[in-house]
Amino acid sequence: MRHGLKGRKLNRTSSHRKAMFANMAAALIKHEQIVTTLPKAKELKPFVEKLITMGKKGTLSARRQAIATTRDETQTRKLFDTLAERYKDRQGGYIRVLKAGYRYGDNAPMAVIEFVDRDVDAKGKDSGPTQFDMDADMENPMAGFSGDTSVDETTIEPKAKKVSDTKTMAEKSNDVQSTSKKTKDSAKAKKDSKKDIEPEQLKNAEPTKPSKEAQTKSK
Repeated sequence: MRHGLKGRKLNRTSSHRKAMFANMAAALIKHEQIVTTLPKAKELKPFVEKLITMGKKGTLSARRQAIATTRDETQTRKLFDTLAERYKDRQGGYIRVLKAGYRYGDNAPMAVIEFVDRDVDAKGKDSGPTQFDMDADMENPMAGFSGDTSVDETTIEPKAKKVSDTKTMAEKSNDVQSTSKKTKDSAKAKKDSKKDIEPEQLKNAEPTKPSKEAQTKSK
C-alpha cells in the first residue's frame, strides 16, 4: 500500500523531477503565468506556495534555502522583495490552476498556472522576441536598415602575402613539367649510350668455342 508516499512521480527520476520543478518555479516567479500539463501544474502549486512562505519570513536562512531550491538568485530576489510584499496580508492561496483543454498530438490535459493578482506586464519579459515582434518584422523587414552600404576603399589595407604563396599555380605547373622532361631526357640518353656500346663490344669479343656435345652431334 502507498501509505505516506504523496506526490506524482511524473515518469521521472527524483533528481530530474527536482530540477524540473526548480526550473518551472523560477519561470513562474519570473512570468507569473505559464502553461504546462495539468499534473505538473497541480504538483507545482504547493512547491511555489512554500517558496512564497519562505519569502514572507524574510530571514537570511529562508533566503538561502530558497536560492538552494530555485537555483536562481534573480528570481529569489523578486520572491523576497516583490511577491512577499504583495501577499503579506494573504494567508495562503497564492496560486490558481486553470484547465486549458487538451494538447494537440498526444491529447495531454493542459493547464494555466498563475499567481493571484499577478502583474500582467511580467509575462514574456526578458524572454527574447515574442510573436508580436515577429509579426511586425514580417510586415516591415527593412526596419532598422540604414541602407548605407558604401565602403571606403582608401581605409582598406592590402594583406601582406606570404613568401610561400608568391608562386602562382601556373609557375608551379611549369616547374613540374620541366622536372618530368629532365627525367625523360636522362632516360633516353642512357638507352642511346647502351645502343652505341653494344656493337663495339660484339666486334671486339672473342669467338666462342663450340661445346663437345655440339661437335659430337655434327659428326
